[in-house]
Amino acid sequence: MTHDRLVLTNANVIDCVGEQPIAGGSVVIERGRIAEVLDGSHSADTRNADVMDLGGAYLLPGLWDVHIHPDYLAETGASVVDQTIVFGQRLMEALTEAGVVGVRCAGSAHFMDVAWKRAFDTGQYVGPRVFAAGHFLTSTGGHFLTSGHALECDGPYGFVRAIREQIKNGVDHVKLNLTGGIMGPSWDRHWQSFLLDEELEAAFAICRARGFRVMAHAANPDAVKMAVRLGAHSVEHGYIMDHECVERLRASDTWYVPTLAISHLTPDQASDPWEKRWVEQRNLSADLCERADLASGEHREWFRRALAAGVRMALGSDIRPLKEAALLELGLWVKDGATPRQALLAATRDAAELCGVGAELGTIQPGKLADLIVVDDDPLRDITNLRRLRLVFKEGRLVSDRRSGAIGRRKDP
Repeated sequence: MTHDRLVLTNANVIDCVGEQPIAGGSVVIERGRIAEVLDGSHSADTRNADVMDLGGAYLLPGLWDVHIHPDYLAETGASVVDQTIVFGQRLMEALTEAGVVGVRCAGSAHFMDVAWKRAFDTGQYVGPRVFAAGHFLTSTGGHFLTSGHALECDGPYGFVRAIREQIKNGVDHVKLNLTGGIMGPSWDRHWQSFLLDEELEAAFAICRARGFRVMAHAANPDAVKMAVRLGAHSVEHGYIMDHECVERLRASDTWYVPTLAISHLTPDQASDPWEKRWVEQRNLSADLCERADLASGEHREWFRRALAAGVRMALGSDIRPLKEAALLELGLWVKDGATPRQALLAATRDAAELCGVGAELGTIQPGKLADLIVVDDDPLRDITNLRRLRLVFKEGRLVSDRRSGAIGRRKDP
């Protein structure tokens, strides 16, 4: 493309603002930002512009995944360099193969997420927008130590010092594991809280003082309520909650990221070919599958109650590979009772808002950055249509073209 203007025409535009797609719509992009969004009754000015006829395909904001990790390679003996390279490859694949334009990390060793954030931001490589956490912080004998991304801390000052180290190394937010989880050894259980009150108070206090948001892994009711009371920016998982949890979340500014994939993707629960193939490749141990199966019913119930109550929610997967993770999680949201539109908003508008960039991204509106994707068919009719990706734009630049030849392009003088 040769011009600073790009006009995408003949599209069904899902702007993630209105309820229905804009039929026959056009989107004008100038210098990486959306300049105009037109319906079928108006024609865009195509002079001195590159023009792409989308042939009736669906144009929408790029997807987000607000709970990711690098692959768990430490126990394989992979070096830090190798782990970092693989993480970058996975991030770039997420953008080009799934249309994931933004991710929020929930813990990565050696500040790999900070490194790739800087590489993408400076244009050294083309990848999604990365919001970095550095290590996730837990107690000695805390949650998911086998991941390789945990940092064990003890006592109030132990957490304060670790948080200061994270800040010094360039993180965007701080991830605290308040409880155990589904994936872990026998003593790592999601109904158990791991941190003492004084440890939590100190950790949240230093984050408030330094202006850093807390991403709180909280999987039981007491931990969820503590996280909300202390001002967590988000609660992750919420496998077990109660009515007071839902009410406190609804009445607060705290987001809820349910990560349904952790409890839902097992051999006994996988229901479509994508899920079944992913479960087979994951090859989770029988013990962990049993733990997930036992947790899934309650997890599903509290997800539905939070959704019905109007809790602010965004989509995060907590699984890998990143090129499949958000797409699988979207399917699980709908399977658990969300409408396709609710799921899509959670992965676009609401995810960008959670990451603090809702004014710039997440919807197709004039003035916003043109991080956009094109798919063949309507995801508001069937959310799995998002798996048929054709084009990805980052700030108006075409970064992935998976067309079969049905979509045309021309250049106007």
